This record gives sequence, structure tokens and C-alpha cells, in this order.
Amino acid sequence: MDLLRHLRIFAVVAEELHFSRAADILGMAQPPLSQAIRRLEKELGTELFDRSRRQVRLTAAGTVLREEARELLVREERLRALVRRAGEGDPATLRAGVPPGTPASVLHALLAACAERAPDLRVDLREETTDEQLRLLASGRLDVGLVQQPADTTGLVPGPEVSMALGVVLPRTSPLAGAPEVALGELAGHDLVLFPRATAPGRYDSTLDSCRRGGFVPARIRHARTPEFLIGLVAAGQGIAFDAGPVARKEPRVVWRPLAGRPLTQRIVAVRPSRAAHPAARTFAELAAGVLARDSPPAARPAGESGESGERGEPGAPGAAGPPGETSHRDLGDPRDPQEPGNPQDRPGPRPWSVVYG
Repeated sequence: MDLLRHLRIFAVVAEELHFSRAADILGMAQPPLSQAIRRLEKELGTELFDRSRRQVRLTAAGTVLREEARELLVREERLRALVRRAGEGDPATLRAGVPPGTPASVLHALLAACAERAPDLRVDLREETTDEQLRLLASGRLDVGLVQQPADTTGLVPGPEVSMALGVVLPRTSPLAGAPEVALGELAGHDLVLFPRATAPGRYDSTLDSCRRGGFVPARIRHARTPEFLIGLVAAGQGIAFDAGPVARKEPRVVWRPLAGRPLTQRIVAVRPSRAAHPAARTFAELAAGVLARDSPPAARPAGESGESGERGEPGAPGAAGPPGETSHRDLGDPRDPQEPGNPQDRPGPRPWSVVYG
């Protein structure tokens, strides 16, 4: 008996809970599918589906097998990919995932840093959503990925996490455009332009949760897949958006303002498999954190380092050392980058990156 083949058939039936639909998905007739399930049940000595009712349901044993089969099939796919790759003799290529909409400047800097650190390494960059990166990492078809948090990274090894406070992008004609900072509650009644949920479900949901806690429930949500389209919709008066700032500063019809209390952040972490990881995956993760951090001009030293005067800062201040054993944080940005020199209203305020080493 080909156990893995029968488990693949079972997994589809367990997902669909419908033998006819499962047969269509698998491209086979229903009678052979039913026979395969019966044979698997005989092999395991228990019924996997409750067929006593009109609706197909999993038995307790079927529920257990569904979870175990998923894990086993993922491991099998990863094993095949790893062995195939080893047989092809191509350890010099690192397959790395990046989020959709990653700026060209970041991609260029990242590839340049990799070329400088490991000249013989070829980096195959792939633009994939967070969920897709996690799936590819689990199946062995990706070596390292830059995923947006929060996300379920169980079974993966995280690199340094980069976190950046987001501000609000407003039409230049907005009454809030002249404010030094904007509270979330002041955005009530506005439409929100946001990335599609499928891009990073965890971050999407946490963004809306933070908005609700801050008193902002968007009148309508519009979706934009690229930063340029997002800024374009805001410029056209189709809503407001949350952004780190660099793209917004290039568009004269919009303004970027910090959010009071820094309630929204964008967090990105490079993750790699815990087993049979590519030897260059950790280096890529560290380089990616450095490149993302440098995308915002530095304004403070890493926690624990002394200031220029050589004196240690006060606790909680940039440059201050935290208690022993605490995670080290690196605050790398507090620029005052005016859109129009000499106009104090266009000074967007702090835009801090921080890198957290786990």
C-alpha cells in the first residue's frame, strides 16, 4: 500500500468533506477515491469518516489523522525539495522571499549587501505574501523569508525583527494636514486605504484593531497592492492611509504626519527553517535587518552604547542600557525630513526604526 498516496487522497476528502468534490479536485473518479479511503481505513483499523448521515463528517480518529497527515505531507514535500536540491548541486543559490511592494531602493541595497558579504552567493528574490512565504518555507521551496508580523512562525527560526512606527498620509487639502501630529480618533469618518488582507492577514487585522481602540472606525476600506497606488488614492481624495513616510514625501499632493502615541507599527522579521536551513539564510536575515533599518536615517545609538559625550544615558532614553538579560533594541531613526524646506508644518516628525535581536 502506498501510504503517502492514500494520505494525500484522505487529506483532500477531509478538507472538502465531500467525496464528489474531492474526486474532482484530485482528477479521479469517485469510486476509486472511495476505495482508497476504505483501504486506508482497513490499514489503520478504524473508520475515518462518519457516513451515517447525509453530510460526511470526520470521526475522532479522522480528525487526529487530518492534523498528522498535513504535517507528514508537508515534511515529505520539504524532504523531496531538499534532496532534489542537493542532487542538483546548487547550494550557491539562496531563495529569499520579500513582501509585495518592497521599495526598489531596499531591494537594490539588500542585493548589494549580499554581493559584498558573499560574492559567490546567488540570491533568487521572490515577491510573495506573508502566508505564501510561510507555506513555501514549510515545503522547502524557500530558504528565508521577510514576513510581516504578527504571523504564525512556529517551527521557524527568526532573525532580527525590524519595527517602524507608521504615520498617516493625508491629502494636502485636509484640515488635519497642518497639525504637527494626528490622533487616530481625529480620523473618524474618513475612508481608509489599506493593503489587501491576503498580503499579511495578521498585520491587517491588528491594524484595524488598533484603529478601533484609538477611536477610528473607517467609513469604508479600499485596498491598494502597491505604495504608489495607495498614495495615488489618497492624493485623489479617496481616503487616508498609514505609511512609513518615504513614498508619501515624493508626492506633493499629500502630506505625512506622525500619529500621536505611535499606535501603529510595521514589523518585519526574516525567518528560516529550523532544520536543514541554507547556510546563508542567517546572514541574509541579518543583512536584511540592517538594510531595512538604514532605510530611515539614524538618530540614536543601539541600546547600551554610550552617547557622543561618552556618558551613559538615563534609563529609557536612547543610548541607555537596559537591565541585564533584556532584549537589546536599536533605535535607528528620528529624522526631521521636511517636504518643503523652511515650512515647519511639513516637518513630519520622528520616524523611528528599531531592530530587536532575539
